[in-house]
Amino acid sequence: MSYIKSRKHAPRTRRSQPTLATATLITGLALALPATAEVAPDGASDRNATTLDNVEVHGVSGYRAEEVASPKFTQSLQDTPQTIQVITSDLFNQQGATTLTEALRNSPGVGTFYAGENGNTATGDTVYMRGFDTSSSIFVDGVRDLGSISRDLFNIDQVEVTKGPAGTDNGRSAPTGAINLVTRQAFLRDAVSGTVAAGTDGQKRTTADWNQTFADSAAIRLSALWQDSDVPGRDEVNNKRWGLAPSLGFGLDTATRYYLNLLYVKQDNVPDGFVPTIGLPGWTPQAGQEPLVGHPVDPENFYGTDADHDDVTSQMATFRFEHDFSDTLKLTNTARWGKTEQNYLLTAFMSTGANTGLPVGADPNDLSAYTLTRGNPTFKDQENTILTDQLNLRVDFATGSVRHNLSTGLEFTREEQKLRGQAATNGSAWTPANLYDPDTNATGLTWAHNGADSEGKTTTSSVYVFDTLKFGESFLLTAGLRLDDYKTDYFAVAPCTTTLPVPRGGVACPSGVANGSIVTTTDTDASDTLFNWKVGTVYKIGNTVSLYANYALSQQPPGGNNFQLSTVEGNVNNPNLDPQKARTFEVGTKWNLLDDALALNLALFQTEVSNEITGSAAEGFFQNGKKSVNGLEVSAVGRITENWSVSAGYTHQQTKIDEGALVTADGTNNLSYTPEDAFTSWTTYRLPFGLTLGGGIRYSGETHRGTDGAVGTPAFTKSYTVYDAVASYEVNDHLVLRLNAYNLFDKQYVAAINKSGYRYTPGTPRTFLLSADFRF
Repeated sequence: MSYIKSRKHAPRTRRSQPTLATATLITGLALALPATAEVAPDGASDRNATTLDNVEVHGVSGYRAEEVASPKFTQSLQDTPQTIQVITSDLFNQQGATTLTEALRNSPGVGTFYAGENGNTATGDTVYMRGFDTSSSIFVDGVRDLGSISRDLFNIDQVEVTKGPAGTDNGRSAPTGAINLVTRQAFLRDAVSGTVAAGTDGQKRTTADWNQTFADSAAIRLSALWQDSDVPGRDEVNNKRWGLAPSLGFGLDTATRYYLNLLYVKQDNVPDGFVPTIGLPGWTPQAGQEPLVGHPVDPENFYGTDADHDDVTSQMATFRFEHDFSDTLKLTNTARWGKTEQNYLLTAFMSTGANTGLPVGADPNDLSAYTLTRGNPTFKDQENTILTDQLNLRVDFATGSVRHNLSTGLEFTREEQKLRGQAATNGSAWTPANLYDPDTNATGLTWAHNGADSEGKTTTSSVYVFDTLKFGESFLLTAGLRLDDYKTDYFAVAPCTTTLPVPRGGVACPSGVANGSIVTTTDTDASDTLFNWKVGTVYKIGNTVSLYANYALSQQPPGGNNFQLSTVEGNVNNPNLDPQKARTFEVGTKWNLLDDALALNLALFQTEVSNEITGSAAEGFFQNGKKSVNGLEVSAVGRITENWSVSAGYTHQQTKIDEGALVTADGTNNLSYTPEDAFTSWTTYRLPFGLTLGGGIRYSGETHRGTDGAVGTPAFTKSYTVYDAVASYEVNDHLVLRLNAYNLFDKQYVAAINKSGYRYTPGTPRTFLLSADFRF
């Protein structure tokens, strides 16, 4: 069994990887099983179509989308000077994808490659893109979605992946992009659809979507979800959830439209603490672990306990108003309140030599006798709320021979995060787990809230303007700027200790304060005005080819990622620091082929992130650090024939530290958790008698883990290739039976690794999912 390649055990073959991935792309486009996209029967893709300056805007049908949902983007994807990928519901539903993480497999180089710190295992959608963590830049209908949770797709119409700085579009954001989920809404057609699915390892899921018109221009829509699924290839881990998403629309066929959208999702999951890297290639034993060399644990093993839980409640209410004053003037206002609550306990571990032991007198060669200490419980009691109002005005006009598509607006947002600290109350750990045959039935740990609470709040007032200037039929100039005036307030308290030396992470009691008293640790704020901008040009050769260039600036202020501020010198969240800045330059070309059925895109990009912290407490801290990502991305999305559809993409990216300390455990000058090469493809072909066959290939290159002083653990993960397949049969106009197969050749691989390298996420083994899609 081979999971992780170490430099000590195998030669590096970096130069061959781009060649391999490029060849795989060509093979996937030319030889992969053919397919056609099924038009969503529930009307999820129905949207009002308009014509502005000879640019046709259509509803989504199949794998290819013509536009993004945000009114800030005034042009079609073909004429937008930026890499934007839209993953349609036709595509991810046909793949059997149910979560955001699974849908993002269709975007090369985007994924959950990071499994967290030592005792703080990553939860939810921990997404990395182009070298940086993008988890805090996830949006729903253009509004930031808060909380470290897993997002379900049962009420999602499409997933939009914007690559490159998105600060002009969304305000503070990750350096290399943002992800927007577009929700379903009521429409003017009666329809009922849904899916019943069951699969290996206890997968069970049902979704339903009902839309009903009433009066002349009103409709109500209800999407529903129920799921109780074990996780394939993992003992005990379970995802249980149910949800409702009503949508009410008025004036749907008129100039004035109103939408009220609600969402309620309840999750009751058993979280995954992952698997020790003990015995894997690249792992070397610490003292007492020598007999474990070459004996990795079963990747299905679960090292948690019956008490582990991940309970999530998500609530959202959105009111949107749209009014068309004319064909060239449109007003949109979106107001939202949202809240996410998460209560979480995970039994994490560190598989050091001190934590893997033997009973007194046991034979060191008896592997069945080894135990693993479960001494790193991770607690989370977190509440995130958001209240926002977004006003947008779209105006189309001309100044002489120059045509303008102007989008401008105001946004007011308050975001808040509350954390209630929890800790063990008896100083004990759970009963140790048997290393090779763990049992969830454990005792020994009790816990309670300990008073280490915190509250962070950010209020933001924003104004933005975007304009696309059209000079004749061939040249477009797009520019945008945004001002964000923000203030972050952060307050934290914790129990203090009189123990000396103060334990790691502890707080010393001030003079005269009793041990265990609650004291204020942080009470500070930060405020500033961020100025983000972007400019791009497009040169069109007919309606077939667009050549473009784009330059953009985005910023992330202290506390912008997690609402937490710190008075510690050198901490990235210290309010005295300047915002992190990301600058991206991108050039590319976009092609409309086969009568606009197939989109072929090529982009070259360079991103530089500055104001990174360098130095040390002894030498002093400075903000002269720089990181950069250079690369290319190529994609093909759409139909090759009426019955053959394809979605494929390849990216090659080179990351490096230009100024500052190295961040990888193997000492290379790369960014962590970023594959150098990645390829993804999916293609299907519809045969004349109702049978659809298809499949896909996913390749991810090796990734470097971060460094934190851990010894003996794998320094980077090995590349892997996974093959998936689908077969569906249209029984009649109302029923389609579908069989999805994942990881056909049962490849064993590392999907993610934690910072210290003590734990890894095993890749999903060969799995099957049988679904019945119904529609009326």
